[in-house]
Amino acid sequence: MGQARLDYMKDSAWKRGTAKKIDNLPPFELPYAKDAVLIDLVDPDVLPDAQVNFLEMIEVRSTLRQYDDTKELSNKELSYLLWCTQGVKMVMQTKTIRNVPSAGGRNALETFLYIRRVEGIKPGLYRFLPLEHKLLLVSDAEDIEEKICSQFSTVGVANNAAVVFLWTAVYERMDCMFGERAYRYIYLDAGHVCQNLYLAAQTMHIKVCALGAFDDEVLNQNLGFDGENQFVVYGAGVGK
Repeated sequence: MGQARLDYMKDSAWKRGTAKKIDNLPPFELPYAKDAVLIDLVDPDVLPDAQVNFLEMIEVRSTLRQYDDTKELSNKELSYLLWCTQGVKMVMQTKTIRNVPSAGGRNALETFLYIRRVEGIKPGLYRFLPLEHKLLLVSDAEDIEEKICSQFSTVGVANNAAVVFLWTAVYERMDCMFGERAYRYIYLDAGHVCQNLYLAAQTMHIKVCALGAFDDEVLNQNLGFDGENQFVVYGAGVGK
């Protein structure tokens, strides 16, 4: 191990001795109640394999800020976007291998979704469970849309999208290995995830608008996060 690696890992939980045992590592996804409402998504094994011209896809990829409020995403389309952005290909002792790169395979991000227009799914706030490839209902309260969407500076996008993606970081998942560099890797990982969303959406003729400007304090508070151990990193509006 080179000196540079030792320097940036010196304050990690791994080096402090609190995460030396595999059993002490943070779980790969946040826990949930046994009686939680789970919603099935189309199994990744039967998702369509879109045939695309890769260079053309890169060139025509673009941001769209207005969506048709009469058009829904299907369960299959949402499943496809979630699989391409956080799908788990392999679970190992200390990491998960997913469809996006992550520092040390730590994958500190959780995907929350404000769903407005998805076929067969009631509007509300959901969390994606990547290990099960299912959705977990977080809240369908009447004011949840206002609590989430009004906190983005590009409020028109958030208020019109079929789905608003919210990527939140569970800090200890990255800190346990990388210490003070954890924040850097969390934000790099979020960039990888959002770019996969853009490219995956393009293959399905779905459009995306990345949402990076929001009221951190209020949005974290409305989602029940403390802003330190878990916090919103990035968002995106998706629609047709």
